[in-house]
Amino acid sequence: MKQTIIERLIGLLIITLSSAVLANAGTRNQEIAQCTEAELVTWGDGQDRPTSASSLIFFYKHSGAPPWFQEHQVMNLLARASAEWSKCGIPAQVTLWQGKVENTKGIIVVQWDASGSGGHFGLANLSQNQLSLGVQAFNLLNQRNPAHNALETLQMVLAHEMGHFYGMLAHSRRCVDVLSYYNDGKGGQCYARDPSQLKLYPEYRSTLPTACDIQRCRILNRMP
Repeated sequence: MKQTIIERLIGLLIITLSSAVLANAGTRNQEIAQCTEAELVTWGDGQDRPTSASSLIFFYKHSGAPPWFQEHQVMNLLARASAEWSKCGIPAQVTLWQGKVENTKGIIVVQWDASGSGGHFGLANLSQNQLSLGVQAFNLLNQRNPAHNALETLQMVLAHEMGHFYGMLAHSRRCVDVLSYYNDGKGGQCYARDPSQLKLYPEYRSTLPTACDIQRCRILNRMP
């Protein structure tokens, strides 16, 4: 009889925990899909400016990539990110590097470059039209946490850096936005509708542009 009661209690606990996880996921998903005017806030760490290009083309160079990233995998991530950012009203496409590309507006080279990434996972250089990915940073991530799905991190990095080429140089203060920073390094913390949710996720930030990321881009680039 005691065992039956314990089993029932365990069953109820599992149901309760499962419901809590689903509820938490729902809260984060709502933040990703929704945006209020009050949530269009940034850290003020950069000056936004409209992109001068009517469309964007991202050329991907796979040479130098960590061996656990396959070319087609990175291309798929780039395609997903560009498709989402295109909802801003400025279309983007992704293609493989075919040789030398002219350094003209709207044409961006995505490459694995330790120097260009500045030690970060990724870095956008708008003056050179380059999006550099950090080999060292991903190597370190793989060493410290080999079980982590590095493709999720790469998806977030690509989407984040792409946003800068749409003119958004300031980082979002809303935690869930792909363009966000969690803090300003001076004690300031990002905004979440329910701050208690942040500790429930290894990475609360979205891997793709959120409703606020897209809305901010549309306003900046004067899209209807």
